Amino acid sequence: MSYFILMIIIFVVGYCAIALEHPIKINKSATALLLAVIMWAVYALMGPRFEASELLTHLGETSEIVFFLLGAMTIVEIVDRHEGFRIITDKIQTTNKRKLLWVIGILTFFMSSVLDNMTTAIVICALLRKLISDKHDRWFFCGIVILAANAGGAWSPIGDVTTIMLWIKGNVTAGGIMMETFIPSMVSLLVPLIAITFMLKGDVKRPEEKKHDQSGAEITSKQSRIILFLGVGSLLFVPVFKTITHLPPYMGILFGLGVLWVVTEIMHKSSKENHSKYNVSAILTKVDTSSVLFFLGILMAVACLQTAGHLELLSKSLDKLGNVYIIDIIIGLASSVIDNVPLVAAAMGMYPIADAAAVAADPTMQHFVVNGAFWEFLAYCAGTGGSILIIGSAAGVAVMGMEKIDFIWYLKKISIWALLGYFAGAGTFVLISKFILHT
Repeated sequence: MSYFILMIIIFVVGYCAIALEHPIKINKSATALLLAVIMWAVYALMGPRFEASELLTHLGETSEIVFFLLGAMTIVEIVDRHEGFRIITDKIQTTNKRKLLWVIGILTFFMSSVLDNMTTAIVICALLRKLISDKHDRWFFCGIVILAANAGGAWSPIGDVTTIMLWIKGNVTAGGIMMETFIPSMVSLLVPLIAITFMLKGDVKRPEEKKHDQSGAEITSKQSRIILFLGVGSLLFVPVFKTITHLPPYMGILFGLGVLWVVTEIMHKSSKENHSKYNVSAILTKVDTSSVLFFLGILMAVACLQTAGHLELLSKSLDKLGNVYIIDIIIGLASSVIDNVPLVAAAMGMYPIADAAAVAADPTMQHFVVNGAFWEFLAYCAGTGGSILIIGSAAGVAVMGMEKIDFIWYLKKISIWALLGYFAGAGTFVLISKFILHT
């Protein structure tokens, strides 16, 4: 059997095991790690072009995302432990499901355009823990957070890894992508929200207030506010740090974590009880490292498919379709299964940016100029398509780890709304692009 076919079979089997985590009772992180190692081992033993440097390159790129996730999750845990989120949740008084749906959806949508979709999903889901006690109610709202975070990240140049890639490489400009993808992205969220509004009834039940800590450790409201502002400020500072230093985002998130660590050490140095409970070393034990390992495994498995040429073959097959809109829609659907980063990277490699001479020689190349319809629609499709399955986006994987959401549950309860929003936004983009902006 060809190693090429064998790798596809291994990936499909591993993917099914991850999807069926609860029925087979095997942790998805264990499956993802095994999947990554076995696929790389098969490629190393049977592949004709394996080089160890390729593995190191992909490990470096994946580690950037893993360390970003680890840093962001730790910052959120620090703020949560210091009751910083309570300042926000106290402002959200409603328990009505319909009102809360719109508050959370719109807040997440715009917040993810300033932060990135993964960080936003982590923060908002931490807030939901303070607002909703019932597990399945909270899961449903976390599903909406994934939709809203990915939709909000798709129209911002810094809202998603793929939009950052397209922006940095010069395929799109900041103003161009915001102008042409904002409305489709908003539609992809509003359509599911409107549909779900007619189905939701009743109120959510808030968690009971925690009893007073008997250990002697106490947090003042001033300390809570300081940690909240520093935590959120650290997350907001990441794109600024990247712009100023040109260092990758994970360096910015680690900088913010370091600042918070120093501040908490100084804040609690005079109280032995506070220091033992609120120092970052103790908080790190609460961070869900299994989710980080799942992220590492699934991204490295997809990276192996990219290295072996599977994604390039997929891109070439799509190229035969000839219609840029259909190609982008299929890439978006594929991004619900395969990470959108290598998919977009493969598309960028296949279709170079067209210049005036290329357009003059072939008018169809106008879709591939800077801010061309292909690139902007690619940003929308790759960003929002990942919402269709919970492991199709960084935001979904992060939320899955935080809330232990079942893959099949998400497929039954959320995927249909994600598909509805995805095609509604895609239709809106094509309508605007073909009849208003691009001819």
